[in-house]
Amino acid sequence: MSLNSKSDKRFEEGRYFLKDTIRQQVDFSRTAQSRQLPAPPLQKPYAPDSVLMSLPDGASALARLGRMSIGEAITRRESVRDYCEAPLTVDELSALLWAVQGVRKVFGPTSALRTVPSAGARHAFETYIAVSRVEGIPSGLYRFLPVDGQLVQLRVDMQIGQKAATACLGQEFVAEAAAIFFWTVIPSRMEWRYGLASHKVIAIDAGHVCQNLYLACTALGAGTCAIAAYDQAACDRLLGLDGDEEFTLYIAPVGKP
Repeated sequence: MSLNSKSDKRFEEGRYFLKDTIRQQVDFSRTAQSRQLPAPPLQKPYAPDSVLMSLPDGASALARLGRMSIGEAITRRESVRDYCEAPLTVDELSALLWAVQGVRKVFGPTSALRTVPSAGARHAFETYIAVSRVEGIPSGLYRFLPVDGQLVQLRVDMQIGQKAATACLGQEFVAEAAAIFFWTVIPSRMEWRYGLASHKVIAIDAGHVCQNLYLACTALGAGTCAIAAYDQAACDRLLGLDGDEEFTLYIAPVGKP
């Protein structure tokens, strides 16, 4: 493949990101953790007057509703882009949220064990849900509070599905989903420990999260399709993010096939 010099440089930069060369260039004695600065919170705070919705226990919901073994779920896993009108139940939504970011144990302000692996147990993601059809939950935008097992309501919006599809570069199957998972990243959570070596592992962690969603959806008789092609500024606006200290990283619509 013949590339001009400008393209060559951009490919070189992209390939450099995929390598772990940066780790040999980081002075880890100068990271925020090494300097004993406070760690960013493991869960983004919310306003005291926020509307909160308690969720059923996600772990028990996943165990109760799962229709197959993990081996069968791995074998049957595939991307699903066609969704019917059937809603998700609150139990199903809770099971999926548990699968992607459920908290198993909090060690303190610096780390926690969840249902997915994360470099240094830092878990740099927040999970936002654009709800179109979930029984008992008004259509709108929510954020999952994994430490509390709750949803915080950001706004009621009957057009949230179509707005999400528009922000996903007009991919209309997004609007047909019962719920759309948006994962955002707060880089400072990982940077606190790893400095400039943070960003590759953040991307790796995103893969762990979305694969758990695929497997959980398969086990529950639902479907999802990972989306990494989206309008960055539009998605950040949709979620109310500043686009710097927190921004959209990965998206996955969910619905019944």
